[in-house]
Amino acid sequence: MADAPGPSGAPRPAPPPLDDVMLAMDVVDTLRHRERLVQTELASDGRDEAMLESLRSIYASQGITVSDEVLKQGVEALAEGRFVYEAPARRPETRWAYVYVNRAKWGRLLLALFVVGALVFYGYDQVFRAPHRALVNDVGRVHATVLAESRDPAATARAETLYSLATTALAKGEDEEARSSLASLRTLEAQLQASYTLRIAAETTGVWRVPDLNTEAANYYIIVEPIDRNGKNIAIDVTNEETGKTERVKSFGLRVSDATFEEIRRDKLDDGIIQRDVFGEKQAGFLQPEYYFDTTGAAITSWD
Repeated sequence: MADAPGPSGAPRPAPPPLDDVMLAMDVVDTLRHRERLVQTELASDGRDEAMLESLRSIYASQGITVSDEVLKQGVEALAEGRFVYEAPARRPETRWAYVYVNRAKWGRLLLALFVVGALVFYGYDQVFRAPHRALVNDVGRVHATVLAESRDPAATARAETLYSLATTALAKGEDEEARSSLASLRTLEAQLQASYTLRIAAETTGVWRVPDLNTEAANYYIIVEPIDRNGKNIAIDVTNEETGKTERVKSFGLRVSDATFEEIRRDKLDDGIIQRDVFGEKQAGFLQPEYYFDTTGAAITSWD
């Protein structure tokens, strides 16, 4: 069959066989992977012939017979840029299409960013915000507990003052100040919850001291021991009037008048046993004990 005429009326050349086209593509691919060969041959005077000779050697070494016509087609195709895919220039309207095609990559990237962001937020929250929230909760909880347990107007007023100091400090972001007020609230809570009997000590019942500021006078103290409802001698916080320091002790001396001191002394001397050995009672809900003997409430924590 004769070839169909082209636009100029001349007959169109018959298309090369498919095998030749595939071989030409392979030649182009071979030349691309042997870039050094191409650069060398292109720099030489008889470059086409030298390149064809090199290609013949390559295919001969692989046991493949390739005609010179096919080799020339491959060289020409390389020079013309055939069989080369050139991606179209990206346009704004194709941007979302590329995003969709690469959605898996973008999804992994967004997931990684989300995880990193979540870890950063969690770490910041645990280091900086969680302690503050716990402090706010503790201040409110301890304040409410103190108000519920207090039966002493002085304790209630003290609790309100400490709570006000703590909340003001929290509002200003001064957490350390708030913690100091919270510590005082907890001490107040412990004082209110304490319940014990002040028993007069049998071994060392009383002592007297000569104050430094008045050597002509004497201060008398009755030694007492806090006993809880289980009969156990417990330690409580007592402020020593001579040093001004608060110590946690299991026995201490309460200042009494000389008449009270003498009354208790006679009670012990008549038969060796103190008949009235309960000096006072500390009930839950109150700050101070109720005393059954005359006392100023001033105390000492050591007498040796």
